[in-house]
Amino acid sequence: MIEATTLCHTQDIASMKTVLQRVKSASVTVDGQLISTIGKGLLVFAAVDKNDEIKDAESMASKVLKVKLWEDESGTKWKKNVQELGGEILCVSQFTLMATTKKGNKPDFHKAAAPTKGKELYDTFFSQVRKLYQEDRVKDGVFQAMMDVSLVNDGPVTIQIDTNPPEMKNPSGLEPPSENDTVKGHVHKTFTMPASLLE
Repeated sequence: MIEATTLCHTQDIASMKTVLQRVKSASVTVDGQLISTIGKGLLVFAAVDKNDEIKDAESMASKVLKVKLWEDESGTKWKKNVQELGGEILCVSQFTLMATTKKGNKPDFHKAAAPTKGKELYDTFFSQVRKLYQEDRVKDGVFQAMMDVSLVNDGPVTIQIDTNPPEMKNPSGLEPPSENDTVKGHVHKTFTMPASLLE
């Protein structure tokens, strides 16, 4: 009998998260004051992971703009992104997307970035969306404020995007060979002879 033991090592992997909602309209109000409002387009809730870097924020900005959530002129679904639609975007910081409930019913936010880092990378994300699209069509909420967010969901269509989605792990713990590698080894087989044949 051959016994194999696999040791699994887990580590925190950076993964900025966004939740995109296709909307007919959306707005943000703080203390009764209207901060931002958009028409047809995307409402984007964004959360920064404690291990995120600038590249994660910039990558997410590109993903948000490219995801295809609208139909084209022929009625074929999932063909147009917000840029091709000419829609507007409302970005809202939302650290609670990082919540986990693995240890009970109370949400745990340990994966969320600290406020200073969170604001820095959220601002990078927001600025990059504006840079890659049109500044006047990209609006913002207020970081760390208690915001009232109103929306008319179009569909409804709501999806989540991670910069680093979970991947299937190699249970063997061994690096798979590349196409040019020559794999060498020995095959061992053990045969057990019935006792009746030995008599």
